[in-house]
Amino acid sequence: MPATTRPPLLDRNALRTWYLNNRSRSAELFALAEPSAYYERPIPLRHPIVFYEGHLPAFSFNKLIREALGGPSLDPVLERLFERGIDPSDAGDARRHERDSWPDRARVQAFGAACDAAVLRAFASADLTDAGKSPLLENAQAAYTILEHEEMHHETLLYLLHRLPLKYKRVAGRTGAFLEAAPVATGRVEIAAGTATLGARRDALAFGWDNEFEERVAVVPAFEIDRNDVTNGDWLAFVRAGGPLPPFWLERDGAFRLLGAFEEMPLPLTWPVYVTQDQARAYASWRGSKLPTEAQYHRAAFGAPDGSERAFPWGDEPPSSAFGNFDFKRFDPEPVGTNPAGASAWGVQDLVGNGWEWTSTIFEPFDGFVPLPSYPQYSADFFDGEHVVVKGASPVTSRNLVRRSLRNWYRPSYPYVYATFRTVD
Repeated sequence: MPATTRPPLLDRNALRTWYLNNRSRSAELFALAEPSAYYERPIPLRHPIVFYEGHLPAFSFNKLIREALGGPSLDPVLERLFERGIDPSDAGDARRHERDSWPDRARVQAFGAACDAAVLRAFASADLTDAGKSPLLENAQAAYTILEHEEMHHETLLYLLHRLPLKYKRVAGRTGAFLEAAPVATGRVEIAAGTATLGARRDALAFGWDNEFEERVAVVPAFEIDRNDVTNGDWLAFVRAGGPLPPFWLERDGAFRLLGAFEEMPLPLTWPVYVTQDQARAYASWRGSKLPTEAQYHRAAFGAPDGSERAFPWGDEPPSSAFGNFDFKRFDPEPVGTNPAGASAWGVQDLVGNGWEWTSTIFEPFDGFVPLPSYPQYSADFFDGEHVVVKGASPVTSRNLVRRSLRNWYRPSYPYVYATFRTVD
């Protein structure tokens, strides 16, 4: 079955522009690493950098040209090598995926250029919506799959580059522009009992990932939620009470510092803290609270006191930098509550942007789940009880991925994600 049933208005120029913009951003991100770091593995649970430079064009070529359109191979060896990444449970499991050697960069880049050329030719003239030829072409599903896939990888690539030693980065004057500012409002917000719509109808989106369907309505009892995300300053009190250091904190000469995307800096106390879900749960317990469920997040983010629901926390206007820290507005967080225009109807801040929001909800399918023909493993392989839902967006989440129904997920112990949290009662 297709991911959607509403025929899209296919704009070939828009697809081409989107693809080229993705490829341009990918090139910019790979250029942040010194060539000498090309085969480095900054995160032990992921492949080295070389894999991702091959994976992005290979995935696009494999999905659209080979699988959807039935085109011929370019390089079967590299198509298989770069087909899919890994998500091991621990470093021991990750060692099973180690290789003695990888192709040289010139070969990887030549392969990528050939993949790009084939995709652009398809965008220019191929029938991208011929469902009779392949279910992957229903409503241009394969085309949208490869476009959103690359944007998702921009963020995961930055997780790797964040952990690359500074000596291997081409920072070129980039900075987190260290800022401190108090939020416009603090404390907690009472959310009245009501309903929350999770997921989406298949006929409501031009494209959606399989775990976004089908739409369901959850009844949510009244609860209280933090107006702002937990900050580094909040967490510092937890550390002094015996809590763990967050993954992005460093301790130098008895003082805490933060590992930013391109620099070490004094710990910004008003920025949201990035932690694992395990750590977030420990903090919530220390405070006598808990993490919100996915339904509570939706109620706080998209619900309103009058019983209506919004497309975004701020209303129905398309996502922009006026409403939050996402879409590469910055590479690092900014103080919580910096974008009051992006607050929800209840006055809860930063529910989209400045960091993904950990929930307590195990990543599971909604009723009516059907694997996406263009990527059947996308969600199904992670319905294992070992991943939890995150919602919202980080500073480097594309605005194209900012939609109410989108669901992201990680292992509770994964320490590299740009994820923060707030507590509820």
